[in-house]
Amino acid sequence: MIGECVPPCKWVPVHMKLIKPVKTFLLLPFWILQIGTSAKSFLDNPLLGSRFLNRRGLHRARVKFAGAMCAYRRRRLAGRVRGDWRSAFDRDGFVAIENVIAPEDFAALRQAILDYRGAAREMQQGDAITRRLAIDPAMLAAIPQLRTLLSRDDLNALFHYVASFRIQPLHYVQAILTHDAGGDSDPQEALHADAFHSSLKAWLFLNPVAADEAPFRFVPGSHKITPARLDWEYARSIGDPTALDRLSARGSPRVLPSGLAEMGLPDAMAMAVPANTLVVADTLGFHARGASKRAIERVEIWSYSRRNPFLPWLGGDILSLPGLAERRVGWLWAVRDRFANIVGQPWRSVGMRKAGE
Repeated sequence: MIGECVPPCKWVPVHMKLIKPVKTFLLLPFWILQIGTSAKSFLDNPLLGSRFLNRRGLHRARVKFAGAMCAYRRRRLAGRVRGDWRSAFDRDGFVAIENVIAPEDFAALRQAILDYRGAAREMQQGDAITRRLAIDPAMLAAIPQLRTLLSRDDLNALFHYVASFRIQPLHYVQAILTHDAGGDSDPQEALHADAFHSSLKAWLFLNPVAADEAPFRFVPGSHKITPARLDWEYARSIGDPTALDRLSARGSPRVLPSGLAEMGLPDAMAMAVPANTLVVADTLGFHARGASKRAIERVEIWSYSRRNPFLPWLGGDILSLPGLAERRVGWLWAVRDRFANIVGQPWRSVGMRKAGE
């Protein structure tokens, strides 16, 4: 096909020159719709990463509106949450609950989880390996105490409040294995927010966590959308997204100590906690995995919930219904396996394993 010579005299076929504008034309409606969703990558959506639009307030407006909608939903959910838990969370962005399970029941539940062998997935980031087993119908049938725990009204009220939605989190048994030979530094050790809006993560630690054994770290109060936070978000949105580190550019912004100071925030606190402690956090707040001086194996029940931050309603999630909720993780893994070339699949199957094996 006839083309033209582009210096230094490399002939480019006409149809190749047309690919980019045609692709842009076809994807533009999709990119526009994503503005009203939880989409967060400055790289994958050129509108979200547009310096022209962000100078005119696009990213700042999304952050501010998502925060306002979250506050609206939490006001409607607040009445069901224990007052001391709600106060701690509202102040700090997280709540740590020791002895969340009656001590006389905890040992048996812990041992049942550690003894359970199920289909496991692993992902490596730097020198840390994360292993997950889905809390699915098979695990719940084998460990009925686990179903009792995850059905508790007080815990679900707290989960809903932090997530700002009346939906069921995804639940896993998770193990963190540090200091894998040959790995680079763990990117989860850098202070970051998960997205531009609120979401829930929770950890019920089955073993004690020492201050030098990869503890969860959180910057108290960093979940609040203050004028200083909005200014920080605006400043990062008008920079060149290709100059950012990959995870920040894809919507999980890293923050330096100087950034915390600009926002009037304190240093992160490390949560050295005893076993049987539940930590529930809003990962709009800046958080990280602490460093570990030695190779450790941290086992926990890990829960996660994120939804479109602009929705005004609290529920309406069909997949949160009993019988469906506990099957979601398996479905999610299967979909990512099937369409790995399109959506990616960082979680590789490692067969039947125990969490801490």
